[in-house]
Amino acid sequence: MGLRVSPVGWGVAVVAVLGLVLGRWFGWLELATVGAALTAVLVVSLLMTAGRARYAVTLDMADRRVKVGERALGRVEVRNIARRPSLPSRVELPVGSAVAEFAVPALGPDHAHDDLFAIPTARRAVIVVGPVRSVRGDPFGLVRRSVRWTRPVELFVHPLLVSLAGASSGLLRDLEGQSTRDLSDSDLSFHALRDYVAGDDRRYIHWRTTARRGSLMVKQFEDTRRTTTALALATDPRDYADDDELELAVSVLASVGVQTIREERDLVVLAGPGRLRVETPPLLLDDCSGIVLASGGAGVTLLGRRVVREAPEASVAMLVTGSVPGDADLRLGARHVPTGTRTVVVRCERGAEVSVRTQGSLSLATIGRLDDLPRLLRRVTA
Repeated sequence: MGLRVSPVGWGVAVVAVLGLVLGRWFGWLELATVGAALTAVLVVSLLMTAGRARYAVTLDMADRRVKVGERALGRVEVRNIARRPSLPSRVELPVGSAVAEFAVPALGPDHAHDDLFAIPTARRAVIVVGPVRSVRGDPFGLVRRSVRWTRPVELFVHPLLVSLAGASSGLLRDLEGQSTRDLSDSDLSFHALRDYVAGDDRRYIHWRTTARRGSLMVKQFEDTRRTTTALALATDPRDYADDDELELAVSVLASVGVQTIREERDLVVLAGPGRLRVETPPLLLDDCSGIVLASGGAGVTLLGRRVVREAPEASVAMLVTGSVPGDADLRLGARHVPTGTRTVVVRCERGAEVSVRTQGSLSLATIGRLDDLPRLLRRVTA
């Protein structure tokens, strides 16, 4: 609950005081009359804020997660829980930086009034909806008193996605079972046989070969590894020509990340000051909704260092940026990625044609539309 006097109200109060004091001091009846009249107006305004309605207010969002372009629907219900009828009132609902107003009529005991609302979502964002406040005040806007009835609710506007099912095989495939050059005496990938030495685990004796050769032979394996995909997004505003490039970059990051999670691959997503949550696709998309550019954000030239620092075990790394950095900057960013890590640097440039240039384990790619992402991945992995 809060009582607030508007700037106009404070101005009226100052004029009223000056009118009363100066009118009495100089004996100016007209000025004193003006001061008295304004004082009466302030008193009436304060009286109009007196009293308190007894409401039970519900803020219900049909869905707290929508994608760009979908309308978020919600409902505000105001119920009079007092034993006597309530007076008409006004309810405010903050939606981001805007405020929606609803008129609540006089309600009988246990009677309710509800209003439906729709929030347009033209941009990816995290929008704070609420808290719902009832407002009482005078018609001149001098004084108002508000009562908070609900807690704020976060509405997540997710970035647009493109399906990568089938298109990601190759770059995002699970490498489990693909051998490294490291030999092991106990793993999943059979490599060769060798002579038994004291201390070897007898479970790995190859009895058929042992019987044929007349001496104990044991299995030797190659270490296997499992893919960890690291996705890193540049958040330095100097990397992007406009906001649309950032939206494309976030959608690329989110599309690859969601597909990786659905395929149950290990994933690390780096954007902004920390890691994004990757336990489920909705949590990843919630965090993607809040990505913003910042003057201190990492540009593409720093993304490789960040992958090394925060995801040193990554076997696949994708660095995503805008159209401003040149090829030298892209290569500089990828230079710090550990040797042997499959690295793809994606430059997002609205309207550009898909292009991929691969040299060794590094691919420099350009994309102009989100729908081109499956084709880009196929070319990267061709």
